[in-house]
Amino acid sequence: MDVQELIQQACAATKNAYIPYSNYPVGAALLAADGTVYTGCNVENASFPVTICAERVALVKAVSEGVRDFSAIAVVTRNAGSPCGMCRQMLFEFAPQMRVIIADMDGNVVFDDALAQLLPLGFTPNHLDHAAS
Repeated sequence: MDVQELIQQACAATKNAYIPYSNYPVGAALLAADGTVYTGCNVENASFPVTICAERVALVKAVSEGVRDFSAIAVVTRNAGSPCGMCRQMLFEFAPQMRVIIADMDGNVVFDDALAQLLPLGFTPNHLDHAAS
């Protein structure tokens, strides 16, 4: 899939954002290895910690459909904001080498590299001591 097409799908997802508190729409388009794209937008809540980011919405939609193999994600905000640490960790669980494209709403790319570059030394299931269970 073309990078600009993935960015456009992320931009389109921002239109569904529920953002009454921050007025900061975020859209994500997660590309599965089979070519399927799962989109997500941020959904805020009056109890702020309950808010869920666009990246995690897209990931949870895909995982809930049985998908576990991802190749890229485009994340779009008005000023090309970077995914938060929680989103980075959630994505890292499935695809540390996933391509991450961060762009603004005009499609200007500010980052295009592996997720591992955004989360160096990320925690993986391999870090768990399975012998203790």
